[in-house]
This record gives sequence, structure tokens and C-alpha cells, in this order.
Amino acid sequence: MSLLKRPIDFDILLSLVHKERRMLKMKENLTELIFILDRSGSMAGLEADTIGGYNSMLKKQQNADGEAIVTTVLFNHDYELLHDRINVRGISPITDKEYEVGGTTALLDAIGFTIQKIVNVQKRTNDAERAKKVLFVITTDGMENASREFTAEKVKGMVEHQKQNFGWEFIFLGANIDAVTTAAHFGIDEDFAVNYHADNIGTQLNYEAVNEVVMKFRSGKKIDRSWKEDIEQDFNKRSGK
Repeated sequence: MSLLKRPIDFDILLSLVHKERRMLKMKENLTELIFILDRSGSMAGLEADTIGGYNSMLKKQQNADGEAIVTTVLFNHDYELLHDRINVRGISPITDKEYEVGGTTALLDAIGFTIQKIVNVQKRTNDAERAKKVLFVITTDGMENASREFTAEKVKGMVEHQKQNFGWEFIFLGANIDAVTTAAHFGIDEDFAVNYHADNIGTQLNYEAVNEVVMKFRSGKKIDRSWKEDIEQDFNKRSGK
């Protein structure tokens, strides 16, 4: 009795080999860090905490091993590229003149435009200089209400494509929304999303946790749900859960 074997799909096999070679060629010691920060009107009162927390995190990253390039995007109904792929060791702290809050929340456009930017940069960077590790950290304190170019479905497809084909990671921190459900609509898994309180304590915990998870990611370690435990514990405790 002969056994039927499934024929080998050589096209799939070849694409996997090319993907593995491409990943191996990328610059192991370089991490591309992208921070997308909400500055809509609902962030009023948290300017100093956001600026202080973000700058403190950047300062700690400057002393970490390895190379890192930082992109910082500020968004409300408009999109501002504050730091355009700057070496973390040479980056300037953000100021209250740069982080001025107001307006509505075009979250999908902020994510979509930034993914497009980093994709285009990586396409035009030779393999030896291209960052193998890419991490997006997205922080918002309100619901999407102003995007014009990107839908949740479009963003989800972009996120999933980069995760599956290039190993990119995405972290989502949300206040005043169901962050886990919202992140899922964008293709971000539950272990990479967390609810937080939009106040000074919640903001401080955010940047402490982000600093730790970025350190871990830069060192080549896998991100697991432990990165968000302190934020989650604080949120549940103060929400009476």
C-alpha cells in the first residue's frame, strides 16, 4: 500500500529561505524604536508628566548597550514627526514648546503614516545597515475620532504584515478606552496591550514599564506579558477590579 505524500511547494520553501537569509543579514546590534504619542486635548494637565517620563526613559536608553535609532511622532488631528530616526545617544529632550496639547485624535492616521515611513526607509537601506529589531510603542488616552486616510482594517493589515514577515513588535498603551480590544482591531495581541490611568501615577508607571521592555527588546530578549504587570495592577486596583 503506497503512502501519498503532499508535494513540496518549492515557491514557499524558497521564500522562507530568502526571508531567513534577509533576517540574518540585518544589523543585529541596531534597534529601530518608534514612539507614537498622543497630544490631543484630553492630555491636558499631563504635559509635564508626559515630557518628564519620556525624557527620563530616553536618558536611560542612552546608557544602554547597543545602537538605537529613535523616531518620535506627536499626534492629535495633525501629525508631527518630532524626531526623525535620530541616534538615541544624540537625541534632544522634548520640551513644553514641542509637546503642546489640543485638538482631536487621529490615531489610525498616526500609526498608518508612521508604519509607511519606516517601511520605506527599510526598503531603501541595504541589508547590512538595516535594523533587525523594530519596536513601535503607541500611547493614547482617547478614542480614534479624526483619521481621514487610514481605517482600522488597513492598519491591522499593515501591522500583521510587518509582524509576520519582518518580526516587528507593537506595544499599545491606552487610557479611557478598552485598550486590549482597541489594540486587537489594529492587529496587536493582548499581551502587548494595556489599560492605564491617565494621571501622574499612571503616566509614570507607563514610562518605567516602557523603559524596561525597550531595554529587554534591545538586548534580543523576547517580550512577554510581564512588561505590563505593574501598569495592569495599578489600573485594576484603582478601578476597583
